[in-house]
Amino acid sequence: MALVDELAAKLAMDVCDALGELDDDRFYDKVSKVLIETSPTMQEAFNTAIKVILAEKKGREFLERSLDSKKSGKAAPSAPLGSGH
Repeated sequence: MALVDELAAKLAMDVCDALGELDDDRFYDKVSKVLIETSPTMQEAFNTAIKVILAEKKGREFLERSLDSKKSGKAAPSAPLGSGH
């Protein structure tokens, strides 16, 4: 459902923007628990959006560190050894 995905993505972006201000890097877990009480569908869409946003942020930070290393002549950061979903 497009409306659910749209609302969940907007909420997820707002929550991600607020993480630093709230000084709680897992605040999205609390929001997720609020959502499950009223709409499991919304909670699932929100959880997916949060994962995608946080993954993109980590990927972008890695890209920026790699580019900075290249420009400064330092060793490039190593990619983490992930689980390889």
